[in-house]
Amino acid sequence: MDQTHTPGARPGGTAGSVTHEADDRFEDEDYPAYSMGAAAEMLGVTPTFLRALGTAKLIEPRRSSGGHRRYSRYQLRLAARARELVDQGTPVEAACRIIVLEDQLAEALRINAAYERERKTGD
Repeated sequence: MDQTHTPGARPGGTAGSVTHEADDRFEDEDYPAYSMGAAAEMLGVTPTFLRALGTAKLIEPRRSSGGHRRYSRYQLRLAARARELVDQGTPVEAACRIIVLEDQLAEALRINAAYERERKTGD
């Protein structure tokens, strides 16, 4: 697993599915719905802090057609965790590495639990 979370491609809609697509965006953790200013305000951080997380490769915001950074809810959760660690005195780069390792551990635990469930039902 690399250190950035890049949202996957979104399936295209058909005519008449505008409401359905909007509903999908509300539920999509990876939809880049938040501008840098909104994200910084929600998290109580500065835009400089968010740029530092990008430089450290923790989050890579998507860009709007005008070139502005856009953040997803998933990325905001990672940034909030980074802020917690930084507020506790952890350097930004170390905080980002900790978060990546936490994410990798959580994924490994999910895979292991699925394997165990499959093994038990196969007995």
